[in-house]
Amino acid sequence: MKKGASLGSKIIIYTVLILCCLICIIPLITVVSVSFSDDMRLIKEGYGILPKGFSLEGYEYVFRAPAEIIRAYGVTILVTILGLVFGVSINALLAYVLSVKEYRFHKQLTIFLLIPMLLSGGIVSSYIWITSLNLKNTLWVMFVPSIVSPWNVIMMRTFFLKLPYSLKEAATIDGAGQLTIFTKIILPLSKPVLATIGMLTVLAFWNDWYAPLLYITDPELYNLQYRLYLIMKNVQEMTKAVMNAGMNISLKDLPTESMRMAMCVISAGPMLFVFPFFQKYLVKGLTVGGVKE
Repeated sequence: MKKGASLGSKIIIYTVLILCCLICIIPLITVVSVSFSDDMRLIKEGYGILPKGFSLEGYEYVFRAPAEIIRAYGVTILVTILGLVFGVSINALLAYVLSVKEYRFHKQLTIFLLIPMLLSGGIVSSYIWITSLNLKNTLWVMFVPSIVSPWNVIMMRTFFLKLPYSLKEAATIDGAGQLTIFTKIILPLSKPVLATIGMLTVLAFWNDWYAPLLYITDPELYNLQYRLYLIMKNVQEMTKAVMNAGMNISLKDLPTESMRMAMCVISAGPMLFVFPFFQKYLVKGLTVGGVKE
């Protein structure tokens, strides 16, 4: 009976897990399928897991100006790398300072970091000080204002506090300074939280289109998400103009669902390959860094 009950419970658990996986995977497969489908077949037959009449029209429309897309990819990759390196480094340094018990102002600094999490200065004040620093129409404006994240700092601080304090004491007795302790002891033991913050930082900078919308007017500095946003906006305006004018244009001449899904694949595709490398550390970092014993 016990074996039977155990086998039955395993079947139920595995069935639920498989269903959950399918719920997550099927939409992704559908997006890729629609991006390779023919628009007329989609209108008649609807979405499906398999492409409805294989077609590359959606990708052809997005890549009508391949140089612009490639340049936008380059800007996004460069900004993401710079934001990752500076963001993780500065947040980790600040979090370590807050985790040092001997630092007399760590409570005051923690409260100072919590204030921006609850209150915001607003877009107007941010725009004024960013433009006053001459950051407009530069790559710096797309990652410098977002380098320090109070949420990431608090998560790292919580993780650092859970590390054995005896390791720090032993290193201090041996003559190690705070920088040596941080680089030689803390960082090697903090791979889960570093990977977690790194993944969250990469996603934030990769998907950012709001900063270029506010501060970038030079087309050569448009990142990928903002470039795709402009393409989608142009398509919507063109479709609206055609409908208002009553022009007799076939739906084949207008990009529709396949183009939209192709844009999703182009923008989110690289992150789907990056995420599995961080998955193991991502789950551990979120749980260990977010729970205080």
